[in-house]
Amino acid sequence: MLPVLLDPAKFKDASLTAKGERRAQVALKSLDTLWFNTGTLCNLTCRNCYIESSPRNDRLVYLTAAEVAAYLDEIERDSHPTRLIGFTGGEPFMNSDLPAMLDDVLSRGFKAMVLTNAMKPMHKMKPALLTLLHKHGRNLTLRVSVDHYDRKLHEEERGAQSWKPTIDGLKWLSDQGFDVHIAGRRFSHETEQEVRAGYARLFDELSVSIDAESPVTLVLFPEMDPTVDVPEITTACWGILKKSPDSVMCASARMIVKRKGADRPAVVACTLLPYDPQFELGTTLADSVGAVPLNHPHCAKFCVLGGAACSQ
Repeated sequence: MLPVLLDPAKFKDASLTAKGERRAQVALKSLDTLWFNTGTLCNLTCRNCYIESSPRNDRLVYLTAAEVAAYLDEIERDSHPTRLIGFTGGEPFMNSDLPAMLDDVLSRGFKAMVLTNAMKPMHKMKPALLTLLHKHGRNLTLRVSVDHYDRKLHEEERGAQSWKPTIDGLKWLSDQGFDVHIAGRRFSHETEQEVRAGYARLFDELSVSIDAESPVTLVLFPEMDPTVDVPEITTACWGILKKSPDSVMCASARMIVKRKGADRPAVVACTLLPYDPQFELGTTLADSVGAVPLNHPHCAKFCVLGGAACSQ
């Protein structure tokens, strides 16, 4: 069957949908979570990576610990109620400044989360991770990407021979006492209940203490296929869907990126849209407090209809 192509008339106007209806916007209610993209370089090239990370993609370059510190200073200066600082990539452990960034974040009293494939780049930083664990305990969370509980399906997404190094890394983190979460994907035809039951069996086999029923410790993301048509979100959708705009990721989060060739980092609306210029909101957190028009397919499929968020 041929894929359904996205309607070219959609997602063109920040204010109006293709049907001329008022497009939904989401205001920043409070900055609960600040994400840092540490760079798009990754040791893997995954089939449906939303950010197109690979060993060659350096469109977003490595952030430095000093650049991260400047945004932490801004949070403290302007009294943002931020509780969580997240690190994503690429593979964050490929950035040599990551341990220093984490120590700074945790020493200031924030919680920290790192999204990782738990493969070789992380293994190289085991001594630094153990130091952080000893110093800061379970205020540091590692969310490991295990796309499916079945090795075959996981490797269809992440490449041949990607399963065992990830499982070894996951097991090491759990055995050492780190707070470990899992990120999976809903790309099979199973129900959510069936998927969670499959992960529960995997966790039991590995003797890993992760609650497969919890949407926090096992996050299941909807697949984001750019060839599949999705509806635009209008202001009327909130009432129709019985959903509050405050539940959408950009109501409580922002992400920091540094584009290749840029003099300084920039603030973008969310973790899903690092390249689209309409979602770049300035260079400071103060610049980024305005409302975000939901003018992208990811806004509809991932956040509003899919109900997913990168933090809970």
